[in-house]
Amino acid sequence: MRSMTGYGHGVWRSEDYIVECDIKSYNNRYLDIVKSMTAQLSSYESYVDSEVGKVARRGHVEVSLRLKVLRSDVSLIIDHGLLDAYTKAFREIEAVSGCSGTLSDLLAVDGILTADRNSSADRYREGVESSLGDALRMISAEKDREGEGTKRDLEKLGNEFASSLSEIEKRSGDLESHYRKLLEEKYLALTGEKAGSSDFMAELGAILVRYSINEEVSRLGVHIAEYRNLLESTDPCGKRLDFLCQEMQRECNTIASKSQLADINLLVVRMKDNIENIREQIRNIE
Repeated sequence: MRSMTGYGHGVWRSEDYIVECDIKSYNNRYLDIVKSMTAQLSSYESYVDSEVGKVARRGHVEVSLRLKVLRSDVSLIIDHGLLDAYTKAFREIEAVSGCSGTLSDLLAVDGILTADRNSSADRYREGVESSLGDALRMISAEKDREGEGTKRDLEKLGNEFASSLSEIEKRSGDLESHYRKLLEEKYLALTGEKAGSSDFMAELGAILVRYSINEEVSRLGVHIAEYRNLLESTDPCGKRLDFLCQEMQRECNTIASKSQLADINLLVVRMKDNIENIREQIRNIE
């Protein structure tokens, strides 16, 4: 089980440049990767998406990748042919006019001296891979650590839910006895006779079936078993747990609508509170 929240940082330094990476992850229903990158590193966007996808299945992930160049990657190129031609021309002008040219005059000529920037992003590959890798390892470890803490909380909540369910199961017979006694008293009050006819017993059986909670208790037992299996799963289980909680909530509501016993209703309230706490916790897991 892994959390969706975390932070990671990585930095790589060389004599020529520094690459620094920060990653922040927040809760989100789907995987949403937002990148902020220095322009020279823009060609690594797909690589960043691929690497982040290896450690995150869900969440809003913000990746900041910054480059600082320490040594200029600009080289100067002299057009020697053009320089020789202009030098010769300046000398001829000087001989005729007596006005001499200067170095600044030559440098002002377009094309004699040009700057060539080595803009290939490949030169930054080692820095990008190293800093991003360090940041991802840090955030991955933090997501695992927080996920284990969440798992312990979910196990506790699940055990409390199962304990209440067990108590309800023990009292399900009391619910049937309650309805039987209620109907027998109502029959006696209306007819003045003690209930016992076949028609009455048939009607009583139909009503008891309608208000029985055995089926709901049984389904909740299956749900809590699946809940525990999901907690032990190594696959992302946040969405499946959320769906399971919806089913558990539905069964609890049905039990509450059928029951007129305060003890059972109080246990249902406790179980619904457990479900709300569970759903609050699973919002933070993948």
